[in-house]
Amino acid sequence: MPKFAANLGYLFTDRALLERIDAAAACGFQAIELQFPYDVPASQVKAAIERNKLTMLGANTPPGERDGEFGLAAVPGREKDWQVLFNRALDYITAIGGSAIHCLAGKVPPEQRPAAERVYIENLARAADLAAAKDITLLIEPINPRDRPNYFLNRVEHAADIIAKARRPNIRMQFDFYHVQIVGGDLITRLEKHLPVIGHLQCAAVPSRHEPDEGEINYPAVFAAVDRLGFKGWIGCEYRPRKRTEEGLGWAKAYGLIAAR
Repeated sequence: MPKFAANLGYLFTDRALLERIDAAAACGFQAIELQFPYDVPASQVKAAIERNKLTMLGANTPPGERDGEFGLAAVPGREKDWQVLFNRALDYITAIGGSAIHCLAGKVPPEQRPAAERVYIENLARAADLAAAKDITLLIEPINPRDRPNYFLNRVEHAADIIAKARRPNIRMQFDFYHVQIVGGDLITRLEKHLPVIGHLQCAAVPSRHEPDEGEINYPAVFAAVDRLGFKGWIGCEYRPRKRTEEGLGWAKAYGLIAAR
């Protein structure tokens, strides 16, 4: 049976972060992932995770200090700034007992893309070596250009190529069915093809990004394929609930999740 993690950047957002952790556990989630938790002391987050006996997965690198930035890993000329952001993420994830860091590539205009690819690979390789010493996996995620115009990484095939060129075993792909459907579709075939380099899955309806029980993706078939292919990791619920998170968890009852009373 697929295992689902609560993405607390999207779910239970009517509460403060520490309360979201409690709410996720109350609904039956056994794992969580974060986005940008850095304003909350790591000691408090770790205590909430341990109190609820949850598995802590990953968080994003900080987006950057300038307006409109969404990561710096592939941005030419910002290598030193990227290193600061990555070090902050690595320290934080290690402190809360997490296992992964999603390295945001950033926005890159078309004319800078050849240089950006070299920067991206070099930045990831150096970061992976630092992360390996702490048993942390780095994730890179193709994100659709409709939601994030000029984001450097859009296609799973490009992500797989970057991973091959970086040549570090702890760099893996974050395969979000929402983004992959928007950029190319053919979800199950592409999942199977790239499974050897996939480290994490995420889900949301297309095009609404609501609960995975509407729209153009047949999620029961997708989740069955995840099982059939033997994926042992987690599927992050990175969707925007239509109402309160608890009210929209009916889709997940078949997978062991419950709405808190």
